[in-house]
Amino acid sequence: MKVKIKCWNGMATWLWVANDKNCGICRMALNGCGPDCKMPGDNCLLVWGQCSHCFHMHCILKWLNTQQVQQHCPMRRQEWKFKE
Repeated sequence: MKVKIKCWNGMATWLWVANDKNCGICRMALNGCGPDCKMPGDNCLLVWGQCSHCFHMHCILKWLNTQQVQQHCPMRRQEWKFKE
């Protein structure tokens, strides 16, 4: 018996490749949205620091804006620098 495919619909999934499953600031899943997310859909942008920690972009920006003396990683307390 031969089978002839008349129609085929592909499907794919993706995940961010991060060291952690949750944002270290809001504690929400990195593959979802944080509580203050304004992005449409189910995913926020993620950013990594040179310290290798990953956060929702709006979470780390809010964190850095609250730091008065030195901007540092919320996980390691070392100077925060965005990974290029």
